[in-house]
Amino acid sequence: MSSMTLAAAGAALEAIDRVTGTLVEDRVASRLMAKDPTLWGHDAEAEAAVRLGWVDLVDASRGLVPGIMELRDSLRADGVSRIVLCGMGGSSLAPEVITRTAGVELTVLDSTDPDQVRRTVEDRVAETAVVVSSKSGSTVETDSQRRIFEAAFTAAGIDPLSRVVIVTDPGSPLDASAREAGYRAVFNADPNVGGRYSALTAFGLVPSGLAGVDLDALLDDAEETAEFLGEDDPTNIGLRLGAVLGGTSPLRDKIVFADEASGIPGLADWAEQLIAESTGKLGTGVLPVVAEEGAPEILAGDGDVLAVRLTAPDADIEPVGNQVTVSGSLGSQLLVWEFATAVAGRLLGINPFDQPDVEAAKTAARGLLDAQPESTPANFVDGAVEIRADDGLLGDASTLGDALQQLFATLEPNGYLAVQAYLDRSVQSRLEDIRSPLASLTGRPVTFGWGPRFLHSTGQFHKGGPAQGVFLTITGAAAEDLDIPERPFTFGELITAQAAGDAQVLAGKGRPVLRLHLTDRAAGLDQLVQVVTHLLSGAAGQRASNENGTV
Repeated sequence: MSSMTLAAAGAALEAIDRVTGTLVEDRVASRLMAKDPTLWGHDAEAEAAVRLGWVDLVDASRGLVPGIMELRDSLRADGVSRIVLCGMGGSSLAPEVITRTAGVELTVLDSTDPDQVRRTVEDRVAETAVVVSSKSGSTVETDSQRRIFEAAFTAAGIDPLSRVVIVTDPGSPLDASAREAGYRAVFNADPNVGGRYSALTAFGLVPSGLAGVDLDALLDDAEETAEFLGEDDPTNIGLRLGAVLGGTSPLRDKIVFADEASGIPGLADWAEQLIAESTGKLGTGVLPVVAEEGAPEILAGDGDVLAVRLTAPDADIEPVGNQVTVSGSLGSQLLVWEFATAVAGRLLGINPFDQPDVEAAKTAARGLLDAQPESTPANFVDGAVEIRADDGLLGDASTLGDALQQLFATLEPNGYLAVQAYLDRSVQSRLEDIRSPLASLTGRPVTFGWGPRFLHSTGQFHKGGPAQGVFLTITGAAAEDLDIPERPFTFGELITAQAAGDAQVLAGKGRPVLRLHLTDRAAGLDQLVQVVTHLLSGAAGQRASNENGTV
């Protein structure tokens, strides 16, 4: 039987009881596992017909394992002890959770921040091999990362072709050019699997296996669960989880994840991309919010929020209120969440396999790179922070605290705040600590994303989902810019264009965007944390005063 368990309470349990019977009657499970593309309606049929390879890919994926193991041994014989993955979105999030769960080292480079790129490239270059993962090979971030690593290998006297491994779709431009160039290895993934459903394809397995993960055990786990996912039965955990995600009534469209010692670090981040990019379109969808145990959103119990508590398999934790608890092994979790997200797409009436709004930010960024416009003057400067916003948002604000309060004032009762940080997610990692205080301060769910990687995940929901979000975009001056070999722009110019392009698209859709630029990253970060802490303290004091006044 499945090595996953799910327990539900409140609205989650009501959705399971109300929806699962219909899913069983409609034979959704058996049809999905049989790759029936009609499950999501006529408009989605053509796309679904070429995006269901993930439901039965375990056998095909097993065929990759010997080649991955042979390459791992060969690289180790050449002195390689460090694997770097250059990939975005679905190409990087799954390998990150797989390797972290296994406790093996994998360096994931999913940024264009000059400081982060330079630090990653300069670390142990003589011991490094690079996996470049891209379905098409045209992803600008991944192409730029490949170029800078090849230059670093050459400068170190290492043949770059001997240290670069390519993962891409068969017949893609990258597939053809990589084979012609003679890279160390080229692995093809199933072209009938979209990036966010690719955890158990070559995109997930190649970097994970080269880093040292036991791939056979991972695939065994997923295969055991797959045997039961096709059953049209109300106890099918994939159907039940799908009902939780897309079947609450009224729809609880904020899914707040809290990892409570699940043993699978990063699972919520991977599920965030899967769910947000799959469901956030046509003005609907469910927004995954990666939070922490005891997060303000979970404690508040708002009517549009449903909590998912990720627990250890042996944990004796019962859901309360409007919650579900989910536990299980890694292979089971990966496959069941993919299955459940596809089921949720049917319940929501959308195509869970397209991403129509992701390209908008890419197009805007390319336009800004080509035009090379002058930087927009700041509305005002407060300490180490430049503040920018569209006309009307800032009002008479003259400080960073004022600007934040003006942004928060635009939040609707069913809204959410998205913090989007285009910085070095390792060195500036403590910025994530403002997520929970901001949730307490605003009384609404808060998502936190590192740019540009979130553009390949929640970026779809922000633009295509319900018009509920307000946005705080944070950029920062790099210590030193970094050239991209054979490209007319630098990493600094690229990440600046990506941040500005995304803000431009969001503003064009009428979404409030406050842009903060840290002229000194350390000082600006300290200032931002202090201001948020001060605002939270003031809000708490005001609440206490109000309560005392009513006694």
